[in-house]
Amino acid sequence: MKHIFLNLKRFDVPRELGGVNGIAPIASWGSYIIEHTQEHLKAYDKDQVEFVMYFPEAHLIPALSALCPHSPVKVGCQGVYREDTSTGGNFGAFTTNRTANSVKALGCTAVIIGHCEERRDKAGVLAEAGVTDTAAVNRLLNKEIGAAVKAGLSVLYCIGETAEEQPRWQEVLEEQLTTGLKGVDRTRVTIAYEPVWAIGPGKVPPDEAYITKIGTFVKEVTGGMDVVYGGGLKTDNARMLASVPVMDGGLIALTRFAGEIGYYPDEYLEIIGTYMGK
Repeated sequence: MKHIFLNLKRFDVPRELGGVNGIAPIASWGSYIIEHTQEHLKAYDKDQVEFVMYFPEAHLIPALSALCPHSPVKVGCQGVYREDTSTGGNFGAFTTNRTANSVKALGCTAVIIGHCEERRDKAGVLAEAGVTDTAAVNRLLNKEIGAAVKAGLSVLYCIGETAEEQPRWQEVLEEQLTTGLKGVDRTRVTIAYEPVWAIGPGKVPPDEAYITKIGTFVKEVTGGMDVVYGGGLKTDNARMLASVPVMDGGLIALTRFAGEIGYYPDEYLEIIGTYMGK
């Protein structure tokens, strides 16, 4: 099974407010994306590839409402809280926090956890509190994964090393995997490798040999879990990534990297077609 994930980040913000959205009005942004992709994605065998899109929270309801019967698209959210409601327990006093049960109730079936932007945020909060234990972020993410799995969501768990961590990448990734996945049902989890050291303008992305090395390592540590390339699946690298046997798909973060950057449905479909060889 191949996995094509799409993280829509904050591409809903209009350009006049400093964002990059120019494809649809805010009220219809989520539904526009579903409506302009799902029919095309029916061309692919659902037993061979899955398509999951992670939306900012405000757009979950319109995105879910736009799903047609038997849609090939799965809709997910961008993170969940580490605690949740329970029958006879906490009824929902989680102000400002998005729980797994709440998004499950909306109709979501998936969540992305541990994205490098989330890791950076958590590390910053912990540092402000004087916490120096580098494994603390992984322990928090482990609780989030546990909550998501308990609610019935599938999880895309992101791992990756920074430039400072790259000399000891094996130690860093193994800690993220072993702590992050401790005690959870791994059949509900897919791993995404983000080369954090290579993300950003002017950075050189990892080559096929490096990606193969990482994918092999992740499968060895996890006992063969599916792993996708999370450094940005795009048209330029889709054929190469599709040829790497240990990689099971990719995470699309942008569809246009120059000019009017951001997400565009036609270019999303082009990336998928290139990766799938159609």
